[in-house]
Amino acid sequence: MKIDLSIYKERRAKLLSELPDNSVMIIAAASLVSRNADAEFPFRQSSDFYYLTGFNEPDGLLLLKPSSDQPVVLFCQPRDPEMEIWTGYRAGPEGCIETFGADAAYNLSEIDQQLPSLIDGVDQLFYPLARDAALDSRVKGWIQDLAKRVRAGAEVPKALSDSDPILHEMRLFKSDAEIAIMQRAADISAEAHVKAMQQCRVGMNEYQLEAIIQSHCMAEGARFQAYTPIVAAGKNACILHYIDNDQTINEGDLILIDAGCELDNYASDITRTFPANGQFSEEQRAIYQLVLDANKACIDAVKPGCNWDSLHQLSVEILTKGLVELGLLSGEVDQLIESGAYRRFYMHRIGHWLGMDVHDVGSYRVEGEWRELSPGIVTTIEPGLYIAPDDHSVEERWRGIGVRIEDDVMVTDEGARVLTSAVPKEIDEIEALMRRA
Repeated sequence: MKIDLSIYKERRAKLLSELPDNSVMIIAAASLVSRNADAEFPFRQSSDFYYLTGFNEPDGLLLLKPSSDQPVVLFCQPRDPEMEIWTGYRAGPEGCIETFGADAAYNLSEIDQQLPSLIDGVDQLFYPLARDAALDSRVKGWIQDLAKRVRAGAEVPKALSDSDPILHEMRLFKSDAEIAIMQRAADISAEAHVKAMQQCRVGMNEYQLEAIIQSHCMAEGARFQAYTPIVAAGKNACILHYIDNDQTINEGDLILIDAGCELDNYASDITRTFPANGQFSEEQRAIYQLVLDANKACIDAVKPGCNWDSLHQLSVEILTKGLVELGLLSGEVDQLIESGAYRRFYMHRIGHWLGMDVHDVGSYRVEGEWRELSPGIVTTIEPGLYIAPDDHSVEERWRGIGVRIEDDVMVTDEGARVLTSAVPKEIDEIEALMRRA
């Protein structure tokens, strides 16, 4: 499942319309990264570059120039039949024009010759400032090339500006085409989580559950995960970004799995927590239900105009009140919130934007104020409680319990659309699913 190439053309047209007339924007592709010796990590394209091109080859560069009669220019690797035997087909400049809709295209070997003339005399040069050291260096070199020729009439750009605010604001709001592919990614990941619940057994290793997740996703066409999966049994669930995934699953453990596949460079992100033996203990049930109450309340609160931070504050209020009722915190709820006492057990925020990056782009504040939610934004809702195994301030029966419940939620005109609703999260549903398995 892929987004149609016509969508990328529409995105470029929209971005070009928002750029000042006498300006240029430069966005670079990702490069291959060595893993060891002569082996590379699997290639993952730059999200910004892919968002505007759909072009999945390394080392390219996109230039957008609204005042030009050729506003879309791509630089790419040349066709090389000998190399293509070893590393695969390349589009080449011809393919960049014919398939990917560039108005002009050049071999990468021509970039230092062509770029200075393409930015000559522009008022404003946009690129991702200070995010890519290699690109920073190249832009500096192109400007220095122009500076050497000012007496011949060359003009250096009058201002350098960050491309992120314009481009990332576009990426924050998802189109119908994007939501369709994100929904498919969420469905595949949801099925994988269900399989992990069904096949979990005491005595297995964490990485065996990871294998179940990844195998199902790949079989359904999602070859890559959006991030390294977390499969945390027992006390490991109290480590927020635990990725060792190499411990044995023991009787009485809760299993926290945070995993989501990537489809056409769009992420899903799901966390579920379930008992290894299929039955929650009394303490596990109490903590789980509290986190679930916060998860559901925050999803219900998602709607246009809702202040982003208010969702987090709602989760803090529900979890703090519940911790007092369970005896894990003592004192007045308001004072515990004000002092941050809850952070011993709930140390992260309620969620993050989701899209081409699992922690997607887009500002959380606008002109100094928390952003209000708008249709098209996708966020995670992921409250959690983590009681450290060595926290001797609480009764032993609570120690080592870690619970997080995470859903992917789209803001619509009517409220919230949960993309990940296919994964059970009610206690009775989880226990029944595992019992049937």
